[in-house]
Amino acid sequence: MRQVRKVFLRPSRIRYEPCGLEQKEMGRAFEYRKARKMKRWGQMAKTFTRIGKDIVMAVKSGGPDPDVNGRLRAIIQNAKAANMPKENVDRAIKKASSKDQEDYKEIVYEAYAPHGIALVIETATDNHNRTVANVRSYLNKLGGSLGTQGMLDFMFDRKSVFRITAEGIDQEELELELIDVGGDDVEFDEEANQYVIYGEFTAFGSIQKFLEEKGYEIKQAEFERIPNDYKELTDDEVADVEKLIERIEEDDDVQMVYHNMK
Repeated sequence: MRQVRKVFLRPSRIRYEPCGLEQKEMGRAFEYRKARKMKRWGQMAKTFTRIGKDIVMAVKSGGPDPDVNGRLRAIIQNAKAANMPKENVDRAIKKASSKDQEDYKEIVYEAYAPHGIALVIETATDNHNRTVANVRSYLNKLGGSLGTQGMLDFMFDRKSVFRITAEGIDQEELELELIDVGGDDVEFDEEANQYVIYGEFTAFGSIQKFLEEKGYEIKQAEFERIPNDYKELTDDEVADVEKLIERIEEDDDVQMVYHNMK
């Protein structure tokens, strides 16, 4: 009778060689993760650039001391919420205080994207001719058109928007108190455990002062343009509009793009 010999293999010595199909799948997964990481880094860099310009404009108009410059104080809070390093913020304030630092001018462009979607494009630029040429180029290449200033005013409301920690605060009581300082509405963001406060554009300073005096922890404070109505599109149409918006947002002069796409 033939003797059967048992052989025990150590797992650490077994090398797994993926087949061609598996290698392709692993490669695609790696590239996807890499692309996603690069996009996230790109978005973070864009956010830091936007906040840096906000700091420059705030310092130029109200000085470098956040204790007396409410707008700068709010931007510093936004920087903290965006995880912008403190040294970056301090560097931006110091740079903005320099006479050599050119000021940025806020210019708003109004346009239409494909499929009738309204766009409001906020920019901060030191060269208007460059910015308008770039914005017009993106629109023309991707099915949009640049409009005239003021044509979309009726479609968007400009609001002051604040986010505060909700812990220990009664929403109804907060809403009543905010009426006297220009607050319109309060929503509860359950996921973030924050109250989102909306107020008139001109009430930013009074709302900020009220929240600070009450000792509420302000997480974010900014202006937003909120559509009065939304337009619903098909998936393919949404893709067309998103492609244009992403291209516009990549421009260094562009601070924010608002739209009425549902």
